[in-house]
Amino acid sequence: MPPLPDDGPRSKRALLLVNRRARRAGGSITDALDLLKAGGLELIEPPLSKDTKLSDAIRAHAEEVDLVIVGGGDGTMNSAAAGLMETGLPLGILPLGTANDLARTLALPLAPVEAARVILEGGTRRLDLGEVNGHLFFNVASIGFSADLARGLTSEAKKRWGTLGYAVAALRLLAESRPFTVHIDHDGSTETVRTVQVSVGNGRFYGGGMTVEDTAQPDDGRLDVYSLEIHHWSQLLALLPALRRGTHGRWKDVRTFGTTELTLRTPREHEVNADGELVTTTPAHFRIRRAAVTVFVPAGSTAQRPALHP
Repeated sequence: MPPLPDDGPRSKRALLLVNRRARRAGGSITDALDLLKAGGLELIEPPLSKDTKLSDAIRAHAEEVDLVIVGGGDGTMNSAAAGLMETGLPLGILPLGTANDLARTLALPLAPVEAARVILEGGTRRLDLGEVNGHLFFNVASIGFSADLARGLTSEAKKRWGTLGYAVAALRLLAESRPFTVHIDHDGSTETVRTVQVSVGNGRFYGGGMTVEDTAQPDDGRLDVYSLEIHHWSQLLALLPALRRGTHGRWKDVRTFGTTELTLRTPREHEVNADGELVTTTPAHFRIRRAAVTVFVPAGSTAQRPALHP
């Protein structure tokens, strides 16, 4: 039998997973999807319910596609992390959420059409992931004030008020914050502290633009840890500018260090917030997962690979 004629290389197939309930998932997504199609991508969008786990969808379609495109906020990206790590499929990000801290960390444009253009250009970067009690995270996991904020900030408030919702909820919780005891096991030692929050960062930004540490990068092979050991909520207000810049480690009431593994133990169980979602409780064991996922990034942010479509 003669060989079948060669019709040339097939177009790239992308698994499209969009959180249609995300804050900016209305008309802004349509032009981005049109651009992706015009750029030669075949988009495969399975039906998703609110109970669908994105990692399960990625595993189910892994053999059919060349890349995964996720539209949503940081919580949506988080739900895809395990599937991306296990399959090795590269991730294209369409920022549609409230904070979009992962997109900010990677210097991605926040306009979905421009973010789609980045995917078509094809430059990639290998990122680390953090892990806490088996749950992966891109940005930050924490106990204390941030976890209380995640519990108090409803999805409806985020969609209606955007980053202002974080500020409103934070001010309400500030006056209620009280220090608690944490035992921090790391690098062969244990530190016992009184704190209002311990945060463990893998990326650079979190919480709507706060900075983990001013030199932090999502591929530097370390977890950046800080503990806010303040005694009154007014001290946190004074710290806010430094928290936004990532220079809070210079304050005497802030303990900071870098590591690849640690455990947080508390006398009373505390919830752990990872990328804005409550995922587990203390005791919480953290570790770094090196070069775990590949993400499309803008030109100039890393060594570039060939574009999807020359």
